[in-house]
Amino acid sequence: MTAVKRLSPWIACASILFSVVAVVAGQFGPDPYLDPMNITVSEYAVSDRGGVTEVAMAVLGIGSLALLLGLRSAGAPVKGAPQWLLAVWSGALVVAAVVPTTPIGHDLDLAAQIHRYVSIAAFVSLPAAGALLVPRLASDASWKPVARVVEWVALAGGFGLLAITYVAMPGERVMIGLVERLLLGAEVALLAVLAGWLVRLTWQRSAARTAMAANFPTYHRFIASRS
Repeated sequence: MTAVKRLSPWIACASILFSVVAVVAGQFGPDPYLDPMNITVSEYAVSDRGGVTEVAMAVLGIGSLALLLGLRSAGAPVKGAPQWLLAVWSGALVVAAVVPTTPIGHDLDLAAQIHRYVSIAAFVSLPAAGALLVPRLASDASWKPVARVVEWVALAGGFGLLAITYVAMPGERVMIGLVERLLLGAEVALLAVLAGWLVRLTWQRSAARTAMAANFPTYHRFIASRS
């Protein structure tokens, strides 16, 4: 359990950073006809023969699971619905990376339908988890400093969900790629805030334990000298 507390925040931060860099790098030059503003990340991924986007999605899902484990180990107020929603987000990302959608212009097969539904689950679950976490973080002394930021990014994710729902249905997919990427940006920002603060808390607690252990022999010798 100590190893989980120590390593999971760093694994989460590293996976988020890697995923962001990989997705951004994957947007450049796989095929000149692909327009990131008008096709979804999933459609872009299935057309990207290098597979960078799928790897980034899988790594982000695994890193999100590490974040969840780290939050639980650190005693963060995530028990109940928030932890299950974070687990849904993590699992859905991994499934979406493994089960691709169909190429642009093709009819949806069974795999593509699975991909669609797990993608919807991922998009919905993380902003919902953030919204549920806000009052819990605000009432926890260790997490209160980031409660407002979590509220902002969760709210941005909620607006993003409304926007992509409109664009995907009555909006006839106009600029759906841009809207989806903005939504993903808000969701990744939520993960980054939680992971970054978890790293800070873990480091502070580790430093406090180290200082206490270093001071104990001095205190013990002082007591012995007074006896």
